[in-house]
Amino acid sequence: MSPTRADLDKQPHEVARMFDAVARRYDLTNTVLTGGIDHLWRRAVVRAVDAAPGERVLDIAAGTGTSSEPYADRGVQVVPADFSHGMLAEGYRRRPDLPFTAADAMRLPFVDGAFDVVTMSFGLRNVADTGAALREFRRVVRPGGRLVVCEFSRPVVPVFSTVYRNYLMRALPQVARRVSSNPESYVYLAESIRAWPPQRELAEQVRAAGWQRVRWRNLTGGVVALHHAVAPHDTPEPGAGTTGAAAAAGSDGIPGDTV
Repeated sequence: MSPTRADLDKQPHEVARMFDAVARRYDLTNTVLTGGIDHLWRRAVVRAVDAAPGERVLDIAAGTGTSSEPYADRGVQVVPADFSHGMLAEGYRRRPDLPFTAADAMRLPFVDGAFDVVTMSFGLRNVADTGAALREFRRVVRPGGRLVVCEFSRPVVPVFSTVYRNYLMRALPQVARRVSSNPESYVYLAESIRAWPPQRELAEQVRAAGWQRVRWRNLTGGVVALHHAVAPHDTPEPGAGTTGAAAAAGSDGIPGDTV
C-alpha cells in the first residue's frame, strides 16, 4: 500500500494519514475534479440541513471547514469535526474562529443529545463501519433531531452511469496527477465511490441504525444523493420500527433531481 493512499478496508489511521497528505490543496482539487459543481452540492446540503440561528450542528468529516462556514456565518453553532489532524490544522489556519474538533465518526467525543443536527458530506464511505457511525450520529443528536448525509451515489440514467464510471477509473486519477499533492489518494477515491451502495441500500442502513422518516434526493442525476432522517422521540433499539420500502422512500417521493 502507498504510504498516503488508503485501501478499501478503510483502516482509520490509513484514511486519516491519506487526508493529512492532501489537506493543503484538498478544496481546490475537489473543485477542479468536479468542474465546480461541488459548490452547488454543498449549497444543497446547507438548504437541506436548514439550521436556524442558535441550533447546534455537528459537521462530521468537515475537513478544512469549508462545509461548516455557511452555518457559522449565519449564527448557527457549528462544530467542524474530523479525524484528519492535517485537515483540522489547515482549517484552523483559515478560520481560527471555528471550534475544530478531532473526532472519529465511530466514537464521537460528545455527550448524548448534544446536537440538533448531524451532517456529513463525502465522508461516510470512508468510515470502516457505516452502521456504527450512523448509530453514533443518532446518539449525539437530540430526540427529533435531524440527519443529513451527502455522499457520492449511483447515477440513475444507465448511459450516463457508464460514462461516469469510466471517468472515475480513467480520467479522474489523471486529472488528479495535475492538481493534487497526492494523486494516488484519488485512485482510492474512485474505488471507494464504485464500491459504495446505491441510494436505497444506504437508506436501509440509515433506518437499521434507528433513524426514522428516511428518504433521499438525487443531485446531478444521482452522482450525489442527499439522505435525510429524523431521530425518534423515544429510544427504540436500532432496526426497530417501520421496515422495507416504506421506511426508505426514494427521490420519487421528494421534489425532483437538481444541480
